[in-house]
Amino acid sequence: MKYVKPFNLFQDLMKTKPLERGRLLGLDVGDKYVGLAVSDANNKIASPLSVLLRKKTNIDLMAGDFQNLVSELSLKGFIIGYPFDRSRSSPDAVQVKLLIDDLCKTGRLEGVRYTFWDECFTSKNVELLLKPLNLHPVLAKTMIDKFAAVGILQGYLDYVNRTLVLKSAG
Repeated sequence: MKYVKPFNLFQDLMKTKPLERGRLLGLDVGDKYVGLAVSDANNKIASPLSVLLRKKTNIDLMAGDFQNLVSELSLKGFIIGYPFDRSRSSPDAVQVKLLIDDLCKTGRLEGVRYTFWDECFTSKNVELLLKPLNLHPVLAKTMIDKFAAVGILQGYLDYVNRTLVLKSAG
């Protein structure tokens, strides 16, 4: 896996031929689960995908799941939620860095490019939206993780698409 600056990832994606462009995967990394969201083929809209169980012992399995998703969905990059509003040593920031380091060590995601995007309040916002539904706690948790990933990915897509339009207009 290779880190790329947020706008560079999208710019490089847009330089490829439309049929070869591929999609992006949003990740909301927690200590127990990783919520996933995927962009549409035009990289304009994020949709919930699934939730992966996260354990130190299943990192190889998780890397395999990511490998399969890259292949099945023609993924060209990962947009990973990161708590920029807090210190780098916050438990949430450490969780994200550990997952990336562990995935890199497996060697199974070579060539996959990723960037970080602010995850500020994404889980909290989804939690507030779901609260009135009185869902079972386990179902609520997986819904929160998936839709937090949607919030992260959609925030990124909105920003890069808007910036691309502004740059081409100016």
